[in-house]
Amino acid sequence: MELSNLSLITIEIATALLAMAIVVIGLLVPKEQKYGLGYLVTIGLTGILFLSFGFYGINTRIVQGMYYVDDFSIFFKQLFLIAGILVSLSATLYVKKIGTNYGEFFIMLVFATLGMMILSSAGDFITLYLALELMTITFYILTGFKKGDSKSVEAGVKYLLLGAMSSGVLLYGLSLVYGFTGTTVILDVAARIKATGAMSPALVVGLVFLIGGFGFKISAVPFQMWSPDVYEGAPTPVTAFLAVGSKAAAFAAIVRVFLGAFPDYQAQWKVLFAALAALTIIVGNLVAIPQTNIKRMLAYSSIAQAGYIMTGIVAASTAGIKGVAFYGMLYVFATVGAFTVVMNFSANTGSDEIKDYAGLAQRSPLMAVVLTVSLLSMAGIPPLAGFAGKFYLFSSIVNEGYLWLVIIGLLMSMASVYYYLSVVKVMFMADPADNSPLVVPAGAKASLLITMILTVFLGIYPEPLSVLANTAAKALMLVN
Repeated sequence: MELSNLSLITIEIATALLAMAIVVIGLLVPKEQKYGLGYLVTIGLTGILFLSFGFYGINTRIVQGMYYVDDFSIFFKQLFLIAGILVSLSATLYVKKIGTNYGEFFIMLVFATLGMMILSSAGDFITLYLALELMTITFYILTGFKKGDSKSVEAGVKYLLLGAMSSGVLLYGLSLVYGFTGTTVILDVAARIKATGAMSPALVVGLVFLIGGFGFKISAVPFQMWSPDVYEGAPTPVTAFLAVGSKAAAFAAIVRVFLGAFPDYQAQWKVLFAALAALTIIVGNLVAIPQTNIKRMLAYSSIAQAGYIMTGIVAASTAGIKGVAFYGMLYVFATVGAFTVVMNFSANTGSDEIKDYAGLAQRSPLMAVVLTVSLLSMAGIPPLAGFAGKFYLFSSIVNEGYLWLVIIGLLMSMASVYYYLSVVKVMFMADPADNSPLVVPAGAKASLLITMILTVFLGIYPEPLSVLANTAAKALMLVN
């Protein structure tokens, strides 16, 4: 790779160097002082985030079209960096309580972020698959990180087995596409398909396998079976990062692959994604209603959110991709805010049961308010950011012949208000069994305040994020 090309992947190089620096510093720093590694990761990722703004407007492909440096990938890289910053900031003292392998947790977190970044820029199937495996393997490790906790170990094993199977399905789909077209470069795949003209049964089967493989990564129904158990058993910071980071990375890859490689099959895969979106929205919301464990409830809520985001893919337009990008970013703030509350509540009480949140408003007003704002944003209640996000997504498919999908989305959004408000009711109206105040570490408190402020701000004034998301969508559609 030429030096000029190397400068275009400065963000990825800086992230890799940060991970290596944490490895070295972790070996040199005494065990009792390793808690500072979390703050070091936060500072490092924040610096890389600021650096990334200088890459807007480049919009090019390097390494013979195998790697994109465009506004779409930069937007998603910033999403991953923000998620990593918030998770590392809130998790520093939580991870300290795990005891061993403190530094390794943050090393894995940075490498997972790097995998997501490469995935969003992948311009060919080989780069895409390698990036996907870098991301998922680190999450396998992070999910089972609490080796003394049977639930964490069980979650890690389940995620490993099912994740490996889904990766195999995805790889088989990619191999079928390669076998038909003779190329792994995404845009070249589209050109070869266009040149052949006829619809190939093997290619259709490949498309179905790709949707199945990616469907697992985004927890789309019926590929969602891993989510509740993994979300419940994994350390809560990992659950938060898994819910926002890996899901957003998978959506970025889906958009890149299907709009870039299969525009001639758009009628076929749009119908499949529409059906999956409807099924995912319905099942995710309805199964969330009877949940008594808040992490499982948020897991099913996360499944439903994936269904909403899929509506933007169904639109397959600039407006739809803008909706995907916008909603993906605001989903980071709402989800990390909610899981930060869950993480600190669990650290203080040892419980993840919703009934034990009784009187949280008295024990920690900040945690109660942040969780309320996060949940109502996910429900799409104005004037919070979730309302603007769902507006962009649903409006993108109204004129595409998918009004029925919008109606399902609206009805299920109203249904979601029930189980979200049931948590709010417990926090504000029930009497606490224990009146002692809950301790919130400084890092977690900062993360809570940031997520709450941005969720409210982007609901009242979505213009800055809307402009960035639109820029990203235009860059993607221009390339394709």
